[in-house]
Amino acid sequence: MKRPSTINTLRRKGLAALAPLALAAMVSAPALAAYPDRPITLIVPWAAGGGTDATGRFVATLLEKELKQPVNVVNRTGGGGIVGHTEIANAKPDGYTLGVITTELSLYKTLGTAQITHADYTALALYNTDPVGVHVRADDGAKDMADLVAQVKAKPGALKASGANLGGLAHLSAAGFLTSIQQPMTAMPWVPTEGSAPALQLLASGAIAVVVTTLPEAQSMVDAKRVRTIALMGTARDPAYPNVPTVKEAIGTDWSMGAWRGIAGPKGMPQEAVTRLGAALNKVVNDPEFKKLMDARKFGVTYADPTGFNRYLTDAEARFGVAAKAAGLAK
Repeated sequence: MKRPSTINTLRRKGLAALAPLALAAMVSAPALAAYPDRPITLIVPWAAGGGTDATGRFVATLLEKELKQPVNVVNRTGGGGIVGHTEIANAKPDGYTLGVITTELSLYKTLGTAQITHADYTALALYNTDPVGVHVRADDGAKDMADLVAQVKAKPGALKASGANLGGLAHLSAAGFLTSIQQPMTAMPWVPTEGSAPALQLLASGAIAVVVTTLPEAQSMVDAKRVRTIALMGTARDPAYPNVPTVKEAIGTDWSMGAWRGIAGPKGMPQEAVTRLGAALNKVVNDPEFKKLMDARKFGVTYADPTGFNRYLTDAEARFGVAAKAAGLAK
C-alpha cells in the first residue's frame, strides 16, 4: 500500500504533465470573433425610390465604414410596411439582420392591421423626423388649402388622395385633417399605395388630386415642377421650407402630424452588438456627410441613442394611438 505522501507526489506529477496539454488546447482553440465579423442585412420595409429607402441607404453606406463590414440593403414591401417590419422582428437576434423601422409601427396595433409594436424590437437609433405636407399637381391642382377645403366640401368624394397604405401615417394624417374640418373620410377617398413614390406618380399623372406625405418625399417632384406643396401639418413652419404655411396658418385648423425613421433589430440582441451598433450609428447620424446627404433631400436629422429611441417609440405609440382614436380609425 502506497503511503499518502507517495500518492500526493504522483498526483502532482500527473497534473504537471497535463498542464502543457491544457495550455496547447487553449492556444489552438479559435478565439471568439468580435462583432461584426460578417456582412449585415438592412431591411427596408418600403419600396425603392421613396424616402425611407433613400435614407436607409445613406445609413448603410456610412455604417459600412464604421463597422468595416458590408451592409446590404434589401427592400421587403407589402401590407403597408407590415411585411418588412415583421421580417425585421422575426429575424435571428444575432445583430446581423437589422432594419429601418418607420412611423407606421406606432400605428399597427392601434389600427388592428398587425400585432407588432415597438416592444418586438431592439431600438438602436432614431435618425429622422419630418412633418407631413399636403401636395397637389403643379398645373391644375388646388390653388391653396382654402381652395382644397372648398372643393372637398363642394363635391364630397370627387377628389381622391394617397400617400401610402391604408392605416399608415399619411392616411391617418389625411383622416385627422378631414376630421378637423368636420368632414367624413369618404369626402376625400384614399387610394392605397406602397409608399409615397408611387402615390406621387399617380398625382402627377392626374389619377388622384392630393398626396399627403412628408415634404422631403415630394422634393424631387416639386423641383421638377410637377407637384406643389400647399401646406405643412406642423406646429410651425419648417426652416427648410420657409414659404410653406402650416395648416393652421392656411385655414385656421389646428392639426399636425409627423413621421419618424430609425434603425432597430429584433428583440433580444446581444448587448455586445447593441453597444457596437449604438456607438457606430451615433457617429453615422452626426457625420457631416450624413447631414449633407439628408439636407440635399431636405430630410430632418434627429438623433436618439438606444435608450432615448426606445423612450421615443413608447411615447409615439401612445400619441398616435390617441390620434387614431380621434380620427375614428382605432380598433
